[in-house]
Amino acid sequence: MSPRAGGLALLALFAALALLPLGVRRDDLLNFVLLILLTITLAQSWNIVAGYAGQVNLGHAAFFGLGALTARTLWIGGAPIVLATFAGALVAAAFALLIGAAAFRLRGAYFAIGTLALGEILRTTVGNVLPEISTLPVASIAGYRLAHRYYLALALAALSVIAVALLARSRLGLGMQAIREDEDAAEASGVAALGLKLRALVLSTGLAGAAGGLFAYYQISYYPAHAFNPTWTFDALLVTFIGGVGTLHGPVLGAILYVFLKEYLTVRWVDLHLLIFGVLFIAIVLLFPGGLVQALIQAGNGARRRLGRRSGAPT
Repeated sequence: MSPRAGGLALLALFAALALLPLGVRRDDLLNFVLLILLTITLAQSWNIVAGYAGQVNLGHAAFFGLGALTARTLWIGGAPIVLATFAGALVAAAFALLIGAAAFRLRGAYFAIGTLALGEILRTTVGNVLPEISTLPVASIAGYRLAHRYYLALALAALSVIAVALLARSRLGLGMQAIREDEDAAEASGVAALGLKLRALVLSTGLAGAAGGLFAYYQISYYPAHAFNPTWTFDALLVTFIGGVGTLHGPVLGAILYVFLKEYLTVRWVDLHLLIFGVLFIAIVLLFPGGLVQALIQAGNGARRRLGRRSGAPT
């Protein structure tokens, strides 16, 4: 399936999910799907810079947190949430552009460690400057509607899928993939590596900032430093690798499995859920380095071979 066809199939799924609040009155189910949609957006944003451009950003939570902080501040101040979320995405992307040229002087593990350090610096700074919990005004709490958050999450997830689908086979995306495979060879063939990496980082962090804005809109009360927690980075990393890094469908499949297992294991095995999830993640990575996408492709190929043998057709 081509990226565009896959993107259309996912958009059809999102269109069906748009009807969910109309037929389901259970907030627990809406909340569960909302978490999946938020995770899809966050994972797709990380997938752009790591899966397509090959730059492992371990400071992704910094941009998620900047988007959350900006959107929360503007929204509580009276700005419409859509504009506040857009502003959060712009602030995250602008900050990425500001530090990107210096950060991309580092390569490989050094870039990953440098971005991780950046994320920790921002988390510590925000935790010291804004140590108190952020709580919505009483009027906002009284008017809280989960369905509004759900539709914003659905729109952002669809936007992230469209962005990756368009990027995958575009000239820009192919250049990023060339950098991922061999940056020196790509530059020798005329690819402007720094410019493409900056574009990937800006697009990636813009989506991460928008996801942070959704998180700020979704939470009634939270500590501002929580949105800068490295957990958000490693959640995006795990989801992408479980589903299939550098693919369109991978973050979607990974988000569904990750959120389901996380919720289920947390309730059933409170003390052991992290250990169980860790073992499952290691097993998936070892058996299917390409993630769930690779597993599904292999299963489909195997099914076609079996049908071919039964019908006597050549395989």
